[in-house]
Amino acid sequence: MTSPARRHFQRVTAAQSAGDAIAGQPQNGPQYELMMATLYDARRALKQIKSTEGKIARKRELLPQFDPYIEGVLESGNGAQDEVLTTVLIWRFDIGDLAGALDIAGYALEHKLDMPDRFERDLESIVAEQLAEEVLAQLAKLGDDADPSERQALGTQLASLMVRAREMLDGADMHDQISAKFHKAYGYALRDADCPSAAIEQLKRALELNDRAGVKRDIEQLERQVKKNASDQPSG
Repeated sequence: MTSPARRHFQRVTAAQSAGDAIAGQPQNGPQYELMMATLYDARRALKQIKSTEGKIARKRELLPQFDPYIEGVLESGNGAQDEVLTTVLIWRFDIGDLAGALDIAGYALEHKLDMPDRFERDLESIVAEQLAEEVLAQLAKLGDDADPSERQALGTQLASLMVRAREMLDGADMHDQISAKFHKAYGYALRDADCPSAAIEQLKRALELNDRAGVKRDIEQLERQVKKNASDQPSG
């Protein structure tokens, strides 16, 4: 485990290097070189693992060693291209650390960072799709018999993350299927957060973008719920 003094040193030196680097040009400096070497070793360790579940567990173990560096870059960086930062962004999504991933995504999107060549999609598409897939997975993991209060708490938490991401991605050009998946995940989060009308709006948008989004039945159920809620309200 890294000592507090070591973490502070890594964060400060990373912040200094990130602040001195030229926006749009490759990141540099001793901490970046050290982190790139650490990343190389981490990737090599992951290649030895065949199981997806095993890879995710290993990423969870590996990621903390990058935290001080990431904190430094986010604190003082001016937009240099940074393979360590963009890789950690993906890995945080992979382990379900959505808030941590969005911390990096905000910086990366603001500075229009490029994804490494091994990623076939652009940054905006990756953020939208990775977030949507993880939100859907976390909601599904609860199961149908989950405690209603637990479901509502998770839905509220995930919906707030989707709001944050939507602001970051406003105006981004991406394939309709990815946008549809984003709206679907947002709609389901709102549904579980007990915001049926808002959920319907998002799910209908998903259906407009992709008529095979698989949300028609959910829209119908939510519309019945909204109608029932309205009829249950006392008149005048």
